[in-house]
Amino acid sequence: MRRGFLWRTGCLAAAVATALGLSAGGAGGVALLTTFAVIVLLGLAFVGRTVRRFAVPFGDLIEAAGRVEAGDYGVRVRERPWGPLPVRALVRAFNGMAAHLETDERQRRTLLADISHELRTPLSVVQGEIEAMLDGVHAADEEHLGAALDETRVLARLIEDLRTLALAEAGTLALHREATDPTVLVEEVARAFGPTAEAAGVSMALDVDDDLPLIDIDPVRIREVLSNVLANGLRYAPRGSRVGIAVHVGEDRRSMRFAVEDAGPGIPPELRAHVFERFAKSTESRGSGLGLAIARQLVVAHGGRIEAASPPGGGTRISFELPLAAPEP
Repeated sequence: MRRGFLWRTGCLAAAVATALGLSAGGAGGVALLTTFAVIVLLGLAFVGRTVRRFAVPFGDLIEAAGRVEAGDYGVRVRERPWGPLPVRALVRAFNGMAAHLETDERQRRTLLADISHELRTPLSVVQGEIEAMLDGVHAADEEHLGAALDETRVLARLIEDLRTLALAEAGTLALHREATDPTVLVEEVARAFGPTAEAAGVSMALDVDDDLPLIDIDPVRIREVLSNVLANGLRYAPRGSRVGIAVHVGEDRRSMRFAVEDAGPGIPPELRAHVFERFAKSTESRGSGLGLAIARQLVVAHGGRIEAASPPGGGTRISFELPLAAPEP
């Protein structure tokens, strides 16, 4: 396209110059023709340079867009420093879009593989128990039927967790907010985990401010957040240790901070940056790896933030902060 444009422009300039030279005649015509030719050549050089500055980056973008359409999300367009600023901004936006698409595609494949892995284990147990009972290897008694039933509960919980996570990530999770007493909420969660803590040989300690104000939250969802975090703390806390649960009003008096701290081995260094991602878990973990991912999404849905800390001496502290009042829509 660029060569065709320059060729047509040059032919037009030559025709105009010839006509001017013939009409002027003599030495004056030659001088006029020479001056016009120099002006035309300079103009062509300027136009060619300008066209090249726009045409080359756009050509790169068109080629890269075709590759993205074909499924190659790893393609990137080289940002040429001599290109116009709007075109360079367009190149950067395209590269950012391609990077997001590549990340989403990688996460989608990882998610499918992780879901398949998590579903396979309980399904295999249920299938094995039922086949053993049908073949007469096991009696259809309470022990074996109970084992199959427990695995179906694991499947149901996993499916419900995936549904909650999908709704929260899509921003369509409905929150049923109401004025909630945080002291009562924390005490109920601690009481529900009492048998688990006793069986693990772990004590629980509450550190709650006096006269905490009511907080506008969905108590069912925040109870789920506390349950997920506390379950992790009890899972990794060594026997004879203590898991602490703290609730304090924020320094700005507009928020409330919840924290669960254990004396376990801490978060592995390679996992600290991914602890709130889906299916992120250590090799020793027996959970699905969805608990903290769900906790993060539920906290964010309330307009809060959550963080994890693991000091060098060991232990883990998961804390999240929620606004006392619901944020503006």
